[in-house]
Amino acid sequence: MPSPISSIPNLGPASEAAFAKAGIHSAEEVRELGADEAYRKLLDSGSRPHFIGYYVLVMGLQGRPWNDCKGEEKKALRKRFDALCAGFNRSDAKQRADLEQMLSYLGVIERP
Repeated sequence: MPSPISSIPNLGPASEAAFAKAGIHSAEEVRELGADEAYRKLLDSGSRPHFIGYYVLVMGLQGRPWNDCKGEEKKALRKRFDALCAGFNRSDAKQRADLEQMLSYLGVIERP
């Protein structure tokens, strides 16, 4: 049986809901994707980019407390985060979510 996303340290119900919206439903899926690809999927699904959310995920996948990220490691993660977010257009993601909502309303697609 798949493990809930909240079984990853630092992640709770809000993370589970965001990942579900991105089509990710288990801790195993998050681990398999890795922090960067899992976070990219969150962005693609309309989640707002937030550095703390990113490094909380990275720390959790390493089994570390969220506040363990400091100094040079945090600076390096900030560079990875900025690279992930480069070219990400929030309005495009919102437009896609709005389109999917309308298609679901019309019965063209099913939304989870």
